[in-house]
Amino acid sequence: MRAGLVQLNSGDDPEENLPVTAGLISEAAENGAEFVLTPEVTNCVSSSRTHQSTVLRHESDDPTLAALADQAAARGIWLLIGSLALRTDDRDGRFANRSFLIAPDGAIVARYDKIHMFDVAISETETYRESAGYRPGRRAVLARMGTWGVGLSVCYDLRFPHLYRRLAQAGADILTVPAAFSPISGAAHWTPLLRARAIETGCYVLAPAQEGTHKATRGRARQTYGHSLAISPWGDVLAEAGDGPGVIYVDLEAAEVSKARKRIPSLGQKADFDGPE
Repeated sequence: MRAGLVQLNSGDDPEENLPVTAGLISEAAENGAEFVLTPEVTNCVSSSRTHQSTVLRHESDDPTLAALADQAAARGIWLLIGSLALRTDDRDGRFANRSFLIAPDGAIVARYDKIHMFDVAISETETYRESAGYRPGRRAVLARMGTWGVGLSVCYDLRFPHLYRRLAQAGADILTVPAAFSPISGAAHWTPLLRARAIETGCYVLAPAQEGTHKATRGRARQTYGHSLAISPWGDVLAEAGDGPGVIYVDLEAAEVSKARKRIPSLGQKADFDGPE
């Protein structure tokens, strides 16, 4: 199966972002991708909660979700919308950071709300508190994509290996990690963490990313690391994106998952131990 990973430079206007995203999805399908993946917050990259409150929609009436589901059906492809920023009915007004797996008939077969919130202070000038604007999910999600098992995650989840081990033990062959990674942490940690998750689980890891400086009509302009990556079940980098929006491709073979797990059968091994006290 050929996968196409879409790298984006989404701004804070979902209407402007949609045709760019749709164009790259079409490009991927025309180049033989049966499974196309987009990054985190495909519809809107914004640091302004006020602006988000104006432009974001609920899942039921989100135009990006509706258009991309229709496109998946028209192209006959599996589509992972890495995540959409969506309004919720939460009393505190927080949004959802929600990933969708769309079937070739346009139906939503899986939803996953990002569990781990990016609440960090990378430097004195670069701090994030995602939980102030987004409510965390509570459930890990494994989806079926034909004969493949797909474990869903989003960005900061990458730093919590127990999530991926559980997904792999439940039947994941592919782990998806759509992201909008910080440039500082991305340069240091993006590739080694993705390779580690593949090595630990014997899964393919597919990580489409946001890249560059993102257009902002309100609030400060965000910057993201990019470098969308596809990693083999043995931990090899199979494809990496360069600068700017575009698509990278990787051919997935189920036999490679079995081969990696037979060589290092750690998923089925567990040792009991005591401590530390």
